Amino acid sequence: MLGKFLTDTGHVRSHNEDSGGIYENKQKQILAIVADGMGGHSAGDVASSLATTELHKRWKETDSITSPEQAQAWLEKHIKEANQTIFRYAIEHEECKGMGTTVVAAICTEEFITIGHIGDSRCYLSNSHGFTQVTEDHSLVNELVKTGQLSPEDAEHHPRKHVLLKALGTEESIEIDTKTIGWEENNYLILCSDGLTNKVEDDELHQFVVESDSIDEALNKLVNLANERGGEDNISLSIVQNIPLTKEGE
Repeated sequence: MLGKFLTDTGHVRSHNEDSGGIYENKQKQILAIVADGMGGHSAGDVASSLATTELHKRWKETDSITSPEQAQAWLEKHIKEANQTIFRYAIEHEECKGMGTTVVAAICTEEFITIGHIGDSRCYLSNSHGFTQVTEDHSLVNELVKTGQLSPEDAEHHPRKHVLLKALGTEESIEIDTKTIGWEENNYLILCSDGLTNKVEDDELHQFVVESDSIDEALNKLVNLANERGGEDNISLSIVQNIPLTKEGE
């Protein structure tokens, strides 16, 4: 497997409240993370950094993941621990009161991927069947779409598009969504913050990922495109390609 992460402040914001990364455990399995912090001042980047750091630390201590059940339990346990860490930090630091973060994290083995998420940072899969959004946004407009009160087209431009129904660190107890999917050789997994998806259509995202000569090229092209279209938000994405270990050095 080959994975890369890129984050960019964008053209408007003064600092980057996104965090994330690509991390390997002892068996070279990958944990990919994207977290999009919120809370004003410097609190957003504190929340997203705490989430990423907590998960990274636990992943380094993990020998291997052998089943979807184990992967799901791992994500649920450690994302909930990250939630507690952020929630307590906000109580102890007045300037961080009310901070929170989205998180989407994926455990990638050669046979399967297990995704855990909360908020509106997304996960997509590119395979022989096309391009699919794997996660479902925990947002007000998505709930209105699901209940038939809003069309998907109107949701794209709704004034309350950024209102989240759930986030990491804002409440003492949270429930996360988890899902396991299979993947095959040369499939791509893409995790990204809304700084990208608000500026780049799904078909464009798919095109850049599969047609670029490398993951690095895809990352840079997508970040540049989001910036060309305004770059009002921070932009972050992780891409993992299912390349067998024997082929990575070829």
